[in-house]
Amino acid sequence: MRPKRRLFEQFSRIGKALSSSSRLELLELLAQGERTVEALAREASLSVANASHHLRALREARLVDARKDGLFVHYRLAGDDVDELTRLIRTIGERHIAEVDGIVKKYFTSRDRLEPVTREELLERSRAGTVLVLDVRPAEEYRAGHIPGAMSIPLAELERRVDELSRGKEIVAYCRGPYCVLAFRAVEVLRARGRKARRLEEGLPEWRAAGLEIEKELPS
Repeated sequence: MRPKRRLFEQFSRIGKALSSSSRLELLELLAQGERTVEALAREASLSVANASHHLRALREARLVDARKDGLFVHYRLAGDDVDELTRLIRTIGERHIAEVDGIVKKYFTSRDRLEPVTREELLERSRAGTVLVLDVRPAEEYRAGHIPGAMSIPLAELERRVDELSRGKEIVAYCRGPYCVLAFRAVEVLRARGRKARRLEEGLPEWRAAGLEIEKELPS
């Protein structure tokens, strides 16, 4: 077999590993930080056995790494370039697949009655102290990395904790990325409670990819 063909065969392993919507979702979750199989299965609505199967396929393609800690196996992205690859897939899909454009308009764009906040606008307003940044992802994702100064209230707790948020500033909620519904739902809850709120048009992975600072909580 020609060396070029042999190379393409190896490259095709990546394509095969990514040919599953569940695996792409698992990669989105891992872009937030290292997670156990059990946590990934819960967030992706998969059985632990099914999540393990998909993670093995991703690991065989060298897209994720794993480490064992006692009885638990923790997975993480093999590198920032893996997240870059999944974002490139998303961009190509948005540009060239009509069905993607239709889904985005129906389920995401139509839910924004106000324009989402851009990364540049959030940076400017955060420095000026005129906005409250709200991270509505699960607490473990916040601890693994978050936008500097962001307050953590997971979506599941927002309804009962909304009074903890200042009324004097607009709230900008963010989550895992542009297709993550957590921020959309958070904005709906906040507006229903009379708060001025918008969502960040992107999520933490895009913030990190732009070379912007990320804060982490050190283990106690």
